[in-house]
Amino acid sequence: MKLILAGLFILAVGTQAQWYHFPGQALGGAHDMWRAYKDMRNANWKNSDKYFHARGNYDAAQRGPGGRWISTVLSDGRELMPGNSGNGRADSAADQEANHWGRNGGNPNRYRPKGLPQNY
Repeated sequence: MKLILAGLFILAVGTQAQWYHFPGQALGGAHDMWRAYKDMRNANWKNSDKYFHARGNYDAAQRGPGGRWISTVLSDGRELMPGNSGNGRADSAADQEANHWGRNGGNPNRYRPKGLPQNY
């Protein structure tokens, strides 16, 4: 079992990545996701949810394979938790679209609501 998990971990890192950077990228990516969540809560701005989803995933993925991996784990895990998506499946699907957009290098400002302060 441990051998299978180790093999999956190596595959997740990818052939081009230097494996020893992966944990640091993942930790930095988790920090990026946490910062986006804190900013979303602090901003308390109407219709800004998708922007912060995209921004957190974008920032994390820019760190490399470890950041991309942790952004996937955290985003997918959050959407799979019962009761986390207040408006049901449609809202969860829109959140996932923003997650994928940011994670794949799309500009988070696509989801930026009008009037959101520039410090976000």
